[in-house]
Amino acid sequence: MSSTRTLVSPAVLARPRGRAIYWTVFTGIVLLFALAFLFPVYWMVTGAMKSPDEVARTPPDLLPDRWSTSGWTDAWELMQLPTHLWNTVVQAAGAWLFQLVFCTAAAYALSRLRPAFGNVVLGGILATLMVPAQALVVPKYLVVADLPLIHTSLLNDPLAIWLPAVANAFNLYLLKRFFDQLPRDVLEAAGIDGAGRLRTLWSIVLPMSRPVLGVVSIFALVAVWQDFLWPLMVFSDTDKQPISVALVQLSQNIQLTVLIAAMVIASIPMVALFLVFQRHIIAGIGAGSTKG
Repeated sequence: MSSTRTLVSPAVLARPRGRAIYWTVFTGIVLLFALAFLFPVYWMVTGAMKSPDEVARTPPDLLPDRWSTSGWTDAWELMQLPTHLWNTVVQAAGAWLFQLVFCTAAAYALSRLRPAFGNVVLGGILATLMVPAQALVVPKYLVVADLPLIHTSLLNDPLAIWLPAVANAFNLYLLKRFFDQLPRDVLEAAGIDGAGRLRTLWSIVLPMSRPVLGVVSIFALVAVWQDFLWPLMVFSDTDKQPISVALVQLSQNIQLTVLIAAMVIASIPMVALFLVFQRHIIAGIGAGSTKG
């Protein structure tokens, strides 16, 4: 019987003094990490409730002298946050849907249909991960500005965000690895019962893949929500820009407290999304290392 080696031996933990020291150190480390991660969030939220003079004060104050919500209302109105938040939602939702459909189909084909030269295709897809994203910006822009064959411009169109988002090699590989680990017996039983490839994908594979689909969804949504350079290039129309671009474009003559409040509002949807789906994210990350 193999024994598990730990930093603190069970004999030490059995003593009251050892337990007290252990839990004191453990609690201190947890609080330290929590403070390191949560303090910037606290500083941003309270900064939106200070006056401009308080924000620029040295040394800074931990609490505002007078709590004010005018920065939030000014940010909502002056920076046209409803319009830009809706633009971001449309762009992120479309990119998520396109990516989920096409990456899932491609991963299922490479994993279960075993096409000719499938490994070569997969290797070429993974090779794109070695290319810096900045090196692909100009080729992508030229393609979007004059779409091959049909010679149509997608500038100032959500399709300029949706279509490039489909080519996500990391999410495709993540899905393929998960599909590779699905129990072969279940898929073979579905085939014996008369289910075709598409029916097997819809009725068997996708329900079993909810954890990894949740992870891919989070990655897809966050990538579009926080992207700045690509939306800046393809959206010259201010009314169609997402929140990440609008915060920069409209911040020239805006007070610092109003800008901080706008950034807090822009970050709320992603924080809420994580809090709601955190169990699915953790389950999906763990599922990738589990053999079926």
